[in-house]
Amino acid sequence: MSRHTSFLGRVIGRKKRSKRPAAVSLPDHVQAIFQKAANGHLLEQVLWGKILLNSVFMPPDPAQAFTWFSIAAQTGYGPAYNMLGRCYYFGWGVDKNLPQAVHHYAKAAEADDDWGRYNLAILYMRGIGVERDLPRAFQLFQTGAHNGHAKSMNIMARFYEEGWVVEKQSATAIDWYRRSAESGDYRGCHNYATILAEQGHLLAALDWWERALPEATPDILMAMSQALPIIEHPKAGNLLLTVRERLQ
Repeated sequence: MSRHTSFLGRVIGRKKRSKRPAAVSLPDHVQAIFQKAANGHLLEQVLWGKILLNSVFMPPDPAQAFTWFSIAAQTGYGPAYNMLGRCYYFGWGVDKNLPQAVHHYAKAAEADDDWGRYNLAILYMRGIGVERDLPRAFQLFQTGAHNGHAKSMNIMARFYEEGWVVEKQSATAIDWYRRSAESGDYRGCHNYATILAEQGHLLAALDWWERALPEATPDILMAMSQALPIIEHPKAGNLLLTVRERLQ
């Protein structure tokens, strides 16, 4: 049985103008994004699309967000293709279409966008919208990891830990979990903390769990809630209280 299951189970992103509702008053920094988007700036077109998807400043408008991502993607802009992939994957502003999500993530990867590459790798790893292909997934994660993409580092570590596609290499897995944690991925922080705890480095493990906590999702919080009671240290107790509050 792997360490993954024995301790607590480590757990493995043509110019066209859009009008805002007249009644909406936007903060200056958001208004500046809109103006740059309307003037053809690709980054701001993607940012404006994300604001239209989910913002406290206006009602969501997924259809308009999809339009802005499409505008930016016409130039071959990788982050725009990635967001189109997400729209097709989740059905934001367009009918859900997994093969189209794969297509747009692939276009993002071709444009060297690490988030598009990561999202495409996830689909190949799980066989979603495309035939499952672990070697292809590993190749994509590996490229992203070496580019400094923290989430790709975390999953590549899992490949080495479990021996998926590659030979099992515990030391390599630990090194990539550490790199992912140091690069700020909360899953990497959790996984690295798990390893440190297993090795008896409890204070260091608690520090990394503390770093994971602010962005931790329910699956990570559940794993932490199982690991922390095992550790006899006041900081573990304090973290556990916070974890339980978050879960509630």
